[in-house]
Amino acid sequence: MTATAALLLVGAAPAPQERVVTGDGIIEVRLNGEPIRLRIDPAAPGMPLVSDAIATQRGFRMGRKLGIGFGFNVGPTLVMSQTQVVRIAYGGGKPEKQRIGWTQRPFAAVADGSIGPGSLPEPVVRFALRPAQAGESTVTMRLEKLGFPMTLFGAGWVAAIGIVDVGGAPMRVRFDPHHARTLATAGAAVRLAQAYDGMLSGEGRATEIFFGVERPVRDLALRRPFRLGALAIDRLGARTGDFGSTAVIRDGDVAAPATDPDEIVVTAKGKKRDMRRDTISLGADQLRHCSSIVFDRNAGLVHLTCAG
Repeated sequence: MTATAALLLVGAAPAPQERVVTGDGIIEVRLNGEPIRLRIDPAAPGMPLVSDAIATQRGFRMGRKLGIGFGFNVGPTLVMSQTQVVRIAYGGGKPEKQRIGWTQRPFAAVADGSIGPGSLPEPVVRFALRPAQAGESTVTMRLEKLGFPMTLFGAGWVAAIGIVDVGGAPMRVRFDPHHARTLATAGAAVRLAQAYDGMLSGEGRATEIFFGVERPVRDLALRRPFRLGALAIDRLGARTGDFGSTAVIRDGDVAAPATDPDEIVVTAKGKKRDMRRDTISLGADQLRHCSSIVFDRNAGLVHLTCAG
């Protein structure tokens, strides 16, 4: 009896509680027993998203009765996905049922697909961006699991984001180390400009956001930096007409158009604009100062450690 109990204790190894993501973040997982390469990306949707070619190759099909498709908005562009529940195994773990999706536009043109930290089996996901340096400090944000109300087999997570206060109201913070520049949606840019004395300049430049979708972006300079822990952000890109309009921001270049004339502008008046969509995406220009991003689902927190 004692020997049997001892053997059971030895065999019942606890499941890993933390995953450390380094380098390019690409891991091999198994979908229905077959290998596939996914990049773990802090800005990616939580549901694993594979390329349309992979879905075709593997014979994935969205069921007619319980078929569920999700749409991802990038400004006015809607990218639709199809989904299917498969058995997915991460590393040497036991295969578990999980919903995956596929889109004609890949989230990022890398590996076979992308996955955010919300769908990984470990409750703590640590992105090790670079070695720690002296003088670093950590800022802790509330973790918001942005997603759908339906959570069948892990489909509910769209993104894992932090929440900060700007001008007395919450603002989303997305972590996007695979894009060069820090960007703000139009609504977020308006609030940042009001709170930190901001001014627009330059012409709108087409900039890739996600899914290969490009949006017009202008320069936004803040006379007083927006501080996020050790980061002091005084310059970023403003998406001129996404989830709001930057037309109300003081313009240092009168000759440049304040908005994209080909898109529908949603103003800040009335109930037309949802402030909950105001988002700043920290790009590589800011995250190069940081050694780690830690998503802790159990605690509901995001920890960002950076040097000044």
